[in-house]
Amino acid sequence: MFKRLLTLALITSALFVRGQELNSPQLSQYLADNPFVLAPTYAGIGDHVKIRLNGLAQWVGIKDAPRTQSLAADMRIGEKSGVGVFLYNDSNGYTKQRGARVSFAHHLTLDRYEDEFLSFGLSYNFNQFNIDIDQFNLIDFPDNGIVNNRQTTNHNFDVGVLYRYDKFYFAANASNILDKDPRDLTFDIDEPNELRNYYVYTGYRYTKSRTSNLEIEPSMLFKIFESDGRSETDLNVKFRWYDFEDYYYAGVTYRFLNDQIGNPLYIAPILGLKKSNFYFGYSYQIILNEILGYSTGTHVVTIGVDLFQGISNCRCTY
Repeated sequence: MFKRLLTLALITSALFVRGQELNSPQLSQYLADNPFVLAPTYAGIGDHVKIRLNGLAQWVGIKDAPRTQSLAADMRIGEKSGVGVFLYNDSNGYTKQRGARVSFAHHLTLDRYEDEFLSFGLSYNFNQFNIDIDQFNLIDFPDNGIVNNRQTTNHNFDVGVLYRYDKFYFAANASNILDKDPRDLTFDIDEPNELRNYYVYTGYRYTKSRTSNLEIEPSMLFKIFESDGRSETDLNVKFRWYDFEDYYYAGVTYRFLNDQIGNPLYIAPILGLKKSNFYFGYSYQIILNEILGYSTGTHVVTIGVDLFQGISNCRCTY
């Protein structure tokens, strides 16, 4: 009985949450030196080709819990532009979601001596969401309403802006800016048509002195979903220790719904390193809501590589 209820809960959450948002689950993978997964404005920020592979195993210990794989890659084009692509595959029980995002960013130097930059970004999004009924147990649990696989496809856009001044940054992004066609009632007549969600990501990289090898980076991610008005916040802090161009980092992120600040969704320690052109990051999100009795958390792993260093000598790539 519990397994049946859990399966129903997984499908319901997919329909009423991911079915609304139609995007890749945003957990802590952006903290693995990978902010491009949040917004197109980060495409081409570095002076290299950045490639990151992300793997998420949510609700460890629960059968058919969500699993997500994604690939993010971006690079500089000339002195003022960047391009990137983001691919993902997400499975949640009998529901599956696949998508792609192709991004373009334009970077302006406002003051090269004060390191002041302004970037604009645009993404085209493609998403396919479906329910696979092939594994349904319709013999023991017959349902005449289940007759075939359900599927919906969405084409949409993101727009964003990024401001950087010295070691301060502020990014704002609107995702899935187009409404869904109200005639596309693939799953339920009460599905919301508003797919938009909004992100604000800001932080500061503090170094005590130019000779110090320790950098402290507090940051915050605020998200609001137009369809139902809910919003959530991540409060983060990272500590980086530099060894010339290599570095190691450790930190923590704290996520909560904004009307329940004292009841976090999870707390996640994060750690990682960059050695030469290789990158590795890991986070374990300790779940603190009702599912804690069945699972303790979520694994988030990022591996990556930086290629073709020096493809741009613009100051804004540093």
